[in-house]
Parts: sequence; C-alpha cells; structure tokens
Amino acid sequence: MKVLVTGGAGYIGSHTVLSLLENNYEVIVYDSLVNSSIESLNRVEKLTGKKVEFIEGDICDKDKLSEVFEQFTIGAVIHFAALKAVGESAKIPLSYYQNNVYGTVCLLEVMEHNNVHDFIFSSSATVYGEENDVPYVETMKLGTPSSPYGASKVMVERVLNDLALSDSNFRGVSLRYFNPIGAHESGQIGEDPKGIPNNLLPYVAQVAVGKREKLSIFGDDYPTQDGSCERDYLHVMDLAQGHVAALDWLNRHNDFTGVEAFNLGTGNGVSVFAIVKAFEKAIDKTIPFEVSPRRAGDLPAFWANATKANEQLNWHAERNLTQMMSDTWRWQSSNPNGYLA
Repeated sequence: MKVLVTGGAGYIGSHTVLSLLENNYEVIVYDSLVNSSIESLNRVEKLTGKKVEFIEGDICDKDKLSEVFEQFTIGAVIHFAALKAVGESAKIPLSYYQNNVYGTVCLLEVMEHNNVHDFIFSSSATVYGEENDVPYVETMKLGTPSSPYGASKVMVERVLNDLALSDSNFRGVSLRYFNPIGAHESGQIGEDPKGIPNNLLPYVAQVAVGKREKLSIFGDDYPTQDGSCERDYLHVMDLAQGHVAALDWLNRHNDFTGVEAFNLGTGNGVSVFAIVKAFEKAIDKTIPFEVSPRRAGDLPAFWANATKANEQLNWHAERNLTQMMSDTWRWQSSNPNGYLA
C-alpha cells in the first residue's frame, strides 16, 4: 500500500515514515519544509535502505495536492502537516487556523475527489481542554482548549466526525497524543526545531550541548507534586509505531466506517523538574536553569488513559524515561546543529 504522509519530514513524521518503511509500506511525503529538513528523509532512506518519494508543497495548495493524488495511487493518508507551538499560536492564531484547519479541509476535499477514504489524523491531548479530569479517556467530550493550537485540533476532529456522518465510506482515526520526546536509537534522526525550541527536551538538550546558556522553567507554583507542570512523555518511536498500528487496524477492519479516537501515552505524568533530573543523570552533566513566569495556555498536569489503544490497536508505550533521555542525547551530541552540517 502507498501511504501519503503530510508533514513527513518533521520530527514525528520522519520517525513514522521510518516505521512505515520498516513495516513494508510504500511512502510518499508531502511537506512544505517550513519547519523541517529534507535531510531527515535522506537519513531515513539510509537507515531503511528504502526509497521515499518526496513532494515539496503547502497543505493549503489544493492544486499541488491534486497533482500528488493524480500521480500516485494512494491507499491511505497520515496527516501531520500542522503548526504546533502552543505559545506561538496565541500570538498568531489566524496562521494556526489557516494552516491546521483550512489546510486539513483542503486535504480532505482532494481525498474525497480521488476516492481515498482512509485517514489518520495527528491530534493532541489538548482536545480535552481544561474541563476534563485526568487521566483523559476517549469517551470524554471534546473540551475548550486553552490555546488556538488546541482549538484547531478540536475543530479538525469535529470536521472529521461531520464528514463521516455525510460520507459512509470515510474511515478516520484520531490519534490523541501527549508529549513525544527522544529520537531514533541510531542518533541519525531526531527533533530539530528551527530557532528557539518550543518544547522542553530539545531546549534541555541544546543547553547540554552548549548551544543555549540555561533552561527557563515556566512556573514552579502549579498545584503539582513539585510545583512544575506534569506531562505524559512518550518515546517518539513508540508514537511512530502507534501510527503504523492504527493503519494496520484500519486494514484489518474492512467493515469499519466513521471516526475512532485513541490516546497514545504512557499513562504517567512526569514533571519538568523530574525530566531535567533524568536528563542530568543520563548524561552525567548539570543543566543550569531559572524559573520564569508561567506561560499562557499551559495546564498544570495531564496524562493519558491508553487502555483503548493497548487493547484495540495492540499498541503499548514500551520505552522508558531513561531510554528517552539517552536517545535524545545521542541525537543531540552527534548533531549539535541538528540537520545542518
């Protein structure tokens, strides 16, 4: 089967492309390279010994998308192409709604026109909003997220549900995941944020490698065990394999139509301070940090109930926190400037 992966040159996308190739899927990547590097796919090809078809294009460009569907016989789509920084989304919300919501609608329209019905959506735990209690379970109602980024994910999930009601052929999976960290064990592909990292662990790693002076921890007065935010961190390779498991699930359930949501997480909350300590232990180095004011849109704590994915997708988060730290450091220390030579 040929799988179109939008945003496939990005952090989660590139690891998922690698997993797809290792599971004998053929992959076409469609990516604007705005927040990613083609070098990630070059390295995926070297690691797997398999070819990745690459098309550079914007997710809002329906003409370009149509050309891709005319050129290739696509069996399913995995959709990562989105802007994803919570803080940035509060500053430029229109860009987030344009790219994340309108871009997804463009993609779905082109799929519909070309009779492609299997769709796996890169959703987020943020769809549970502030109203729901932890741990988050898929049966909870979609909440009101605290950021435009989260709101854009909720909107897309609603679009998918409405599409499924109108089109009995549509088969969607929303993978609601938590905080992916780590890198491929080879150290050849990993998270390579452009500019200042928005996520915790890449920032910690850049401090450790000497690119940044110190880490800012946003708030130490949350109602958590040590005052810092708690998140459900999972290894990016576990997450990548979750997408393959979702695709396999669709392939096994030929009679399924509609949209099904699955949480992908470990089921454990880990604090920011605990992440820093775990990283220091893994690399035997001290990470200098300062406590800064809270960041807009950050919730105190959330983690997954992943029972549904465990039972129905036969998927489990297998890699532990130590491996997440050591794999991150192997990537960062081998590639201090990311994919730039």
